[in-house]
Amino acid sequence: MSRQVTFPSHGVTCGATHLPARSDALTGPAGRPCVVMAHGFGGTRDSGLAGYAEGFADAGTDVFVFDYRGFGDSGGTPRQDVSVRRQRQDYHAALAAARHLPGVDPDRIVLWGTSYAGGHVVAVAAQDGRVAAAVALTPATDGLATLAHVVRLAGVGRLLELAGHGLRDAARALTGRRPHHLPVVGPPGATAMMITPDIERISAVMAGPTWRNEVCARAALKVGANRPVVHAGRLACPVLFQVGLHDRVAPPGAARRTARRAGPRARLAEYPLDHFDVYDGPWQERALADQLGFLTRVLGPSSAQLPLPQKEME
Repeated sequence: MSRQVTFPSHGVTCGATHLPARSDALTGPAGRPCVVMAHGFGGTRDSGLAGYAEGFADAGTDVFVFDYRGFGDSGGTPRQDVSVRRQRQDYHAALAAARHLPGVDPDRIVLWGTSYAGGHVVAVAAQDGRVAAAVALTPATDGLATLAHVVRLAGVGRLLELAGHGLRDAARALTGRRPHHLPVVGPPGATAMMITPDIERISAVMAGPTWRNEVCARAALKVGANRPVVHAGRLACPVLFQVGLHDRVAPPGAARRTARRAGPRARLAEYPLDHFDVYDGPWQERALADQLGFLTRVLGPSSAQLPLPQKEME
């Protein structure tokens, strides 16, 4: 049975769900492994992550899924403010909390992230040399490449439009006024941080009870500064990069470069899918199956003797 828990991050109480392992398949002398999970840009833990968490628990790992400060059940203000610095701090705090869970092996903690969080796990794992492995699903690994990607797909006008909204929100923050928000996702032609043609399906899959389709527009001004790729060379643990070949949000070329920088401990898996295809249906099942294969390989008792494949093409 899952239980709702809390943990502190820089003086703020964050909400999390602890799902204990349902199998002893990966239990070792020091306890069970644990997967620490968070959502991407503007996401909450009740929105599209349950399928992955349940799969990990069935395979024999505990799962610790949390909300960033300012999102979902976590405290903190301003609400809906995407801050790379704070979100990575929250990952570190969640790591510390997971290492103290009853029956969990503190040296077999896995970081899992999707989209923006897929980049966070690269940076956090590089900073915390004790992490056992990481999974980066459709990761945003280079903000400069993301900006260029937006220009290629939608033109420089869209970039300028988002920057204008970001400046408006930043000015409101400086003068103590309420934030100016933009939708997280929207249909083609809308003014939103991310655009997808199947917005109705995505909203149905991802719209958990605490999720709000809005973020502080100032986040648009910070995208270029989010560059997990610069940390990749310091990774000391195995990392699975799962990249969508048709991703219109997180450029696949940037993820490939990050995997190359990560060196021989990285595995790159590529799939013919778009950014939001990994939250339901057959591609979610395929992504989860590959994650379970990867984690069984690197967390199992004979992991030291198993080679780590470098690349898998769909």
